Amino acid sequence: MPLALTGARIFDGAHMLEGRAVVIENGRIVAVPPERDLGAGVKRRPLAGLLAPGFIDVQVNGGGGIVFNDARHVEGLRTIAAAHRKYGTTGLLPTFITDTRDKMAEAVEAVRAALSMRVPGVLGIHVEGPFINPARKGVHNAAFMRPMEEADLDILTSLKEGRTLVTLAPECNRMEFIAQLAAAGILVCAGHTAGDYDTVMEAFRHGLRGFTHLYNAMPPLAGREPGPVGAALDIRDAWCGIIVDGHHVSDASLRLAIAAKGTERMMLVTDAMAVTGTDMKTFDLHGRTIYRREGKLATEDGTLAGSDLDMASAVRNGVERLGLALPDVLRMASHVPAAFLRLDHELGRIAPGYRADLVLLDEGLHVQDTWIGGEASS
Repeated sequence: MPLALTGARIFDGAHMLEGRAVVIENGRIVAVPPERDLGAGVKRRPLAGLLAPGFIDVQVNGGGGIVFNDARHVEGLRTIAAAHRKYGTTGLLPTFITDTRDKMAEAVEAVRAALSMRVPGVLGIHVEGPFINPARKGVHNAAFMRPMEEADLDILTSLKEGRTLVTLAPECNRMEFIAQLAAAGILVCAGHTAGDYDTVMEAFRHGLRGFTHLYNAMPPLAGREPGPVGAALDIRDAWCGIIVDGHHVSDASLRLAIAAKGTERMMLVTDAMAVTGTDMKTFDLHGRTIYRREGKLATEDGTLAGSDLDMASAVRNGVERLGLALPDVLRMASHVPAAFLRLDHELGRIAPGYRADLVLLDEGLHVQDTWIGGEASS
């Protein structure tokens, strides 16, 4: 039986709508009619606030007290996705960071099982490393870093359902491997890289699609050495993940990047760790203690280790810290990542035929409820 969500202002992914209802049936949106046109027999659920497409986060290391590297199983993925759903994330890529090949294979297998079981929120996998540059390792374990090999290609191209994103350093890997990944439908991003502008541009010609956490773990933009940041801003069709938490990148640098590139290829990511949805003050990552202090996660020596950020906070920060228009920020949290993932035919909009993945926000942009496939969290 159709269900009509009524009473809320609606952001459909392009425009703000008033006086409309969202009609859901069998997990899909079937209509967005004027409320006055709803038939008397339609079941209604009255809402208050702003109804928008559910948030999509392509970089989630953990949540609910665990990190994916240490919980490479369906229940671990279920816990992580549930923790982030409280903050409006209705679709995510669990992110497996630099580790052994065997553990990487186990992570892919866990996501395969989660997708087959339709675990709410899981859209695929993000493999960030080990094919990265030790000179730009961040908190990743350099002992596991190495160039990509044929055996890795087999693992990375084995997931036939959902989406696979691979972050690598172009200068540390063969260009033909980037081309093979891209030809297989894998999304390839540059990250944790010291590559120069020409190397990154060559990777783009071989199928590179975007950049992981722009500015972070890469050399700064300079007048005669634009590097990865310059390439990211110069390539109009490249996608960029940005962490808007006030710690990873200055607000001014983010505003400059958005001014240069626009919002159409900029997507909000959290790079979240185990602490999301918990009151944890510390956790372990590859044998190192990570401390949660003053809104950031770092090792004792101050190295950032992911973020203490959720997508609802990222949306608020986009509006309050960066001064962006709310519709632009909501797109950066939903439609832009959906398009990056090549899922914008069914996610990132409120329109007939789209999956009913939705978030309800109050006036302060705090999450009141979510729907995944038409199923409400409350």
